[in-house]
Amino acid sequence: MSEPDIKGDDGSWIEVTGFVRRLISDDNDGSRHQRFIIEITNRRTLLIAHNIDLAERVPLGMGDRVRVRGMYEWNELGGLVHWTHRDPHGVEDGGYVRYRTRMFE
Repeated sequence: MSEPDIKGDDGSWIEVTGFVRRLISDDNDGSRHQRFIIEITNRRTLLIAHNIDLAERVPLGMGDRVRVRGMYEWNELGGLVHWTHRDPHGVEDGGYVRYRTRMFE
């Protein structure tokens, strides 16, 4: 799959593969989110906000390769991807983080 036109896809589902470039402390305000930054093509980066109230924490380290499916939201830093878990209501297909051979959804 080719990389999406990131800025043009605001509010839509995307799938990207990248390498972990930064691990960020969890966001514990409201639903808890594991946060990390991945580098995709051409040194572009995305913040991944993985809901750990709905899905298992991903045991990531710096440089690890991941595949992510989720909802993309543009921002001036490149954007963020959230909704990287199954839909708890079963309406949407939902997203995931694939790390090594495991799916975290």
